[in-house]
Parts: sequence; C-alpha cells; structure tokens
Amino acid sequence: MNNLKLAYRNLFRKKQNNLIKILSLGMGLAVGLVLLSKVSFERNYDDFYPENDRIYRIESRVIRNDEPKDYGNVSGAIAPGMKAEVPGVESATRFTGLEYDGVFYTQEKNRVKGNIIMADEYFFDIFPRPMVAGNAKETLSRSMYALISHSLAKKMGRDVEGKVIIPESYPGKEITIGGVFEDIPENSHNRYDVIISMASISQFMWDGSNNWTGNDRYQGFVKLAPGITPESLAPAIRQMQEKNQPLEEMRSSGVELSYTLAPLTTLHSGSKTVKNSTLVLSIIAFSLLLTTVLNYLLIVITALVQRSKEVAVNKCYGATRWHITKLIATETLLHFLLALLLAGLLLFSFRNTVEEILGASLLSLFSTKALFLLSVTLVVLFIVSVVMPAATLQRIPLATVFRNNKRLKQHWKLMLLFVQFGAAAFLLTLTGVVSKQYHFMVNDHPGYDYSNVAYITLSGVDSTRKQTLGIELENLPEVEMISFATTLPLYYMSGNNVFVEGNEQELFNIADMYYADENFLPLMNIPLLAGKNFSESDDVRSAVVTEVFRDRMKTMVGWEDVIGKEVSITERNNRGLSHIVGVIPNIRISSFGNQDTRPAVLHFSAHRRDILHYFQDFLLVKLKKMDTEGMAAINETIRQLLPERDISFVPYADSVVRSYDKDRLFRNTILIGALITLLISLIGLIGYVNNEMSYRTAEIAIRKINGATLFDILKLFATNILYIALPAVGVGCIVSHFVSAGWMDNFSEKWGFAFGEYLICGLLLLIIIEVAVVINCMKAAHQNPVDSLKKE
Repeated sequence: MNNLKLAYRNLFRKKQNNLIKILSLGMGLAVGLVLLSKVSFERNYDDFYPENDRIYRIESRVIRNDEPKDYGNVSGAIAPGMKAEVPGVESATRFTGLEYDGVFYTQEKNRVKGNIIMADEYFFDIFPRPMVAGNAKETLSRSMYALISHSLAKKMGRDVEGKVIIPESYPGKEITIGGVFEDIPENSHNRYDVIISMASISQFMWDGSNNWTGNDRYQGFVKLAPGITPESLAPAIRQMQEKNQPLEEMRSSGVELSYTLAPLTTLHSGSKTVKNSTLVLSIIAFSLLLTTVLNYLLIVITALVQRSKEVAVNKCYGATRWHITKLIATETLLHFLLALLLAGLLLFSFRNTVEEILGASLLSLFSTKALFLLSVTLVVLFIVSVVMPAATLQRIPLATVFRNNKRLKQHWKLMLLFVQFGAAAFLLTLTGVVSKQYHFMVNDHPGYDYSNVAYITLSGVDSTRKQTLGIELENLPEVEMISFATTLPLYYMSGNNVFVEGNEQELFNIADMYYADENFLPLMNIPLLAGKNFSESDDVRSAVVTEVFRDRMKTMVGWEDVIGKEVSITERNNRGLSHIVGVIPNIRISSFGNQDTRPAVLHFSAHRRDILHYFQDFLLVKLKKMDTEGMAAINETIRQLLPERDISFVPYADSVVRSYDKDRLFRNTILIGALITLLISLIGLIGYVNNEMSYRTAEIAIRKINGATLFDILKLFATNILYIALPAVGVGCIVSHFVSAGWMDNFSEKWGFAFGEYLICGLLLLIIIEVAVVINCMKAAHQNPVDSLKKE
C-alpha cells in the first residue's frame, strides 16, 4: 500500500514525463492490442461449433491434362452418400447458396435483406445453433419452409414463426418461417440469415441435389466419428465412387475425379491470403508494441538520474533490491492501468472507424481466446518495463550518485532509439508498398473500358418489363447505349467443360460468361482480335471466346483458327454445338486477389427476341457523360417503371473500387500503425534530445565561446542522431521489402517498390527525424553561454 501511495504521488512530480509516458503507452497499446485481436479473430474461424475438430468439408480434386485442381464444391449426392456408404462418417450435410445480401418481403410488405442458403435437414447436426423458436430438423424437412436468424426476426417483429416471406428475385414463391436460430458469429466462413429447406430446391432452380456427377454447386460437410482420420476413409470413399460414378467414362474423357476432406477450422485460416495478411498484421502489432514499450523505457531511463538519488537514499536506510523492484513495479503497474484505460477510451471513441477498418465488431474481436493472448502480451510487456529500469537503478553505485555524476551510459538509449527508428521505417515503407499496389489494382486497365458505365441487377423482373425498361433507357438523351448480360467480369464465373465433336476427351474447363446481347462488347469497349461481333442474325449457339481459349485449342486440337469452328460445352448440349464467331483479348475476370485465368466463353442472346433474356439479370447503361444529371435520369426511369423495387444504378467504377475494399482497409490499418509508431518514436526522440541538451549545456556554452555558430551546434546533435537513424532506417526498409513480398503473393499481378522508392521513403523519414532534432535544439543553441555557465 505504501508503494502505491508513492507511485500515485510520483505521477505529479516534475521532470518524470508521466503524462507523456501514459499517452504514448495508451496509444500504442490501443492499436497494437486491437491488431493482435484481429489476428486471433482471423486465426480462430469456426471454432465456436461443438467438436469442430471432427468436422470436414468435402473437396473435389479434378486432374485434367495432368493438372490437379481442388474445388470446395461437390455434386448433391456426395455428402449423403458418404454418410450412407463410408464407415466412420457420423453425419453429413449439404447446402448451396441462393442469394448473397438477398432481398425479401414480409406479408406486411416490409423489405428485409439477408444472406440466403438452402440446406438439408441434417444441417444442424453438424452446424448446431441454439434455437430461439421452432424445430430445426422438422423445418428443414418440409418444402417451402425456412429458418431465420434472431436478428432478422427482430427486424420483422420478433414473433415470426408461421409468417410468410417472399424473395424479391423469385416473385410468387411464398416461404413459411418454421423457426428462429441464434445469429452466426462473425468469425464464420459461412454467414447466413435465412436457411430454406433443400426440399424446396426445385421451386427455385434445377434440382441436382441427388446427382452423383455434375451440378457441383453444393458444399458438403461430414462429421467423423471419434478417432477416425480422413486418411483412413480414402479407400471407402473410392469404393463409393466406383459404385456410383462413371469413373471409367471420366478417365476416357481425360478426367480423374477424387475427394478429399479439409478440416473446417482451416478453411479460412489456412488460406494463403489469410496466412499472409495475419503474418503482416502480427509483425505490425509486434513492431508497434515493441516501439511503445521501448519508448516507455527510454523515457523512464532518461529520468533515472533524478530517481537515482532517491533510490540511493532508500538504500542508505536499508532498502533491498526487492524493495526497489517493488517500487518500480507499482509505478509501472499504475502507468499500465491508466494507459489501458486511455486505450479503452480511444477504442470506444473511434469504435465505428476501428470496426470498419478491421471488418469486425469490437465485441467479436475481443473474444475469450483473444483476451487470453492480450493478457499474456501485457504481462510480458509489463515484466520488461519493470525489470530493465529496476536493474539499471540497482547497478548505479551509491558513491557515483553522491558525486553528482549525472550522466548514465548512453548505449541503452541509443539502442532503444535504433529499434524505434527501424520499426517506423518498416511500417512507413510497408504502407507505401501496399498503397502503390492498391492504386495499381483500382486503376489498372482490365482489358475493357468501364468509364461512363453503370449497371443494375434485375433478378425476378420478367422479360417484358426488362424490354420496356431497356427501350425507355435507350430513348433518354443522356444514354449512349444499353446492354443486357447474365453476369459481369467483376465476378468469378461458373465453370463448364469443352469437347469437340467426335472426341469424347474433355479438353479443359472454361469461365462461362453465359449470355449477352450484341451491344455488350462495344459498350464495354472490348475489341475483336478476329471474327465479328454478335448480330441479330446470330442465335444462342453463337459465341465469342478469349485469346487463351484460341491458344488452348491450337495446342490441344491443332486448330490454327477457331472462327467458324464448333465445340460442345456442357450445360448447353440441349441447344446444340456452340459456333465460334469471334475472338476477344483476355480480360480480367474477378479481381487481382481472386483472378479467374481460365479461358472464357460468351454466348449471344438478343434481348429483344430470345427467351433466354429472362436470365440476363444485369442491365448495363453507358452514359454520354458520367455526371449527377445522367445518373438521376436513369434512376428516375427505374423508379417509374419498377416502383415496387428499392434499387438504383451503380457506377461500374465504384464496384471495381469496392472489390478491393479489404485491401484498402488493410492499407489504412498499416497507415494508422505507421503513424502511431512514428509519433511514439518522435516522442522518445524529443525526450532524448531534451535530456541531452540539459546535460550538455556547459559544453554548448564553451563551444559557442570558442566560436561555434548556431549551425555548428545544430550539426553536432543532428549528426549524432543520424549515426543511429541511418542504419536503423536501412534495416527497416530491408525488412519491409521481404515482408511486403510475402503479402504481394496474394495477387496475380504485382506492382512493388523499386529501389529508388525505398530510398525516397527512407530519406523522408530521416528528414522528419532530423527536423525534430533541429527544432528541439534551437532553444538551447540560442541560449546565452554566460547564463548557461552560471548554472554550473
């Protein structure tokens, strides 16, 4: 208790810099600890499910032309087939996505949004959630019944069991709510708000839920019996395939199909992107916390001259090393508690910003596992912050203290400054690399031109109203051209396989862009390398292919020219062979982080004629000028013709930028860490320089009397700091280069830093450091030497 009173009194003593200690410690802990929480959050996905170590996703491994590829989807019969025919599989389920951020209406015409999936009645056997109302298995066994999340039920009025909802994209399809489940935690790789029974699937799409091959849109999961390993099930899984799948026929077509089991808890944390990102975040958090505690130590050690006499007096009255250590520990504990309080206030004050940047709520970030990790980290930081100052004080001899030897050895301070400067250089250059890659991604030309293009999704709108809407938009003076398409290059495409007539061997898998009209290529400014664009004389068999498709056909079939050739594409066999009419350049499909590099095929569908127009849900508009007036005109047309829909056009460019939101937020995270680290480093630097100036006042005065100019004095201190800062910045830049190289592996195309850009970042940091030194030396350098010597 006595030590606590002394620690409290010491908070208000002059020349202890306690306010600076607590402020810098609080800022560093706020950012560093929340970053560690984010790492824990990302590394512990799906750990809330009971017995999650026994849950596995069924993955398809397809070997085609000696190229193995793994897919997370399977055909509908695979999961129940494993439960029935593979000993050791305790339970199994399958589900498929219906709509992400889908819109549906209640009986009261209220509009609600949520992620919608379709799952079988065994879904909660593997992914159980507490039920607020209803019976999960019974509900998911009934056609046109669904379960909804608790938060969604609250929006609809809580007592929702038995009520009906209608998806906007599927007008007339009434779904009865049979139960309510507790919300899915944020650290789940499958987030859903509505689960429609698999028994209802034929009401929404072609029912392939019992297919052993094809229609592999389902995610299948199994729960293994205790003690069973995935490897031990491989022979039984193969026997199941041989019994139910035409494996010989597949081999003859050049395809080898097998199944593997991937642990649920590694589906997210085991991905390359997550591994690289969490590694970088861990390094940033470590750098920031290290800088924070070293800055704290720097300020403490700098003030040890004043404390050394106090400790010496205590020693004279019998204080042991243990007593001194307890005193330092109590003061440090008080500082840490106040800093943690400040960190909490900062996080609460900037809660919305923190949650947006990290993509998770603070409540989810600070889970039990995260709090344990943070507690261990804090204990380690606390011990370091106690041991080093205490050991330094105890090593100072009593005789030295009372001879008024104010000067402590400088190597501690310089080493601490070196580490802080290195950490600041590392984070600043890493911010530069990430910023440059982000700028490259959002501004790179993807092979088509989306300037002045806006689009809207018309799921569930009948073809007649689509045609009417298209005609009205075409007649607007602000509109240059419109087009209908099944999908957009922004999105990852479904796959289909290519054959040639007379050869049963499967050639390769394509990114199927499905259908678009004759305006699509000119609207997106996609040039033709060969052949022609679609025209009214074409039919749904007409197709344009990408450059890589043409090259593959030349390599595998020997076709020098694909124009006029016909190929068979799965899912279109009932419409005849696809007739190639044109070749376009390779365009970027999806984004840099998830780029679909497969050959692509686009088929023709005239939006004024073909019944397939019903499936062309994307309406694109190219404005003569992308401005407020143009957007207002097309959105007003939507409101007039579709008054029941709360939808509006989205600029294509905005969607491109949003597709890299995670990278933007990652950049902002690093930027905040870099700025906080730099600020803390400068606080430590300023404290060190001020301390040095006070110790060397007489030296400065004598130098000035002997003719030293202001420039000479400033140069003396700036040069001393430069000797530390220059190698530290160099080391930081080198470390940044290697760390950023690992992060850049997430992208198909990279735009890293050149040597000169690292040099510029390093020089910028050195200039900031030297300016801080010069500004803080100015007062002492201008002081009258006579006044300085009088004080000695």
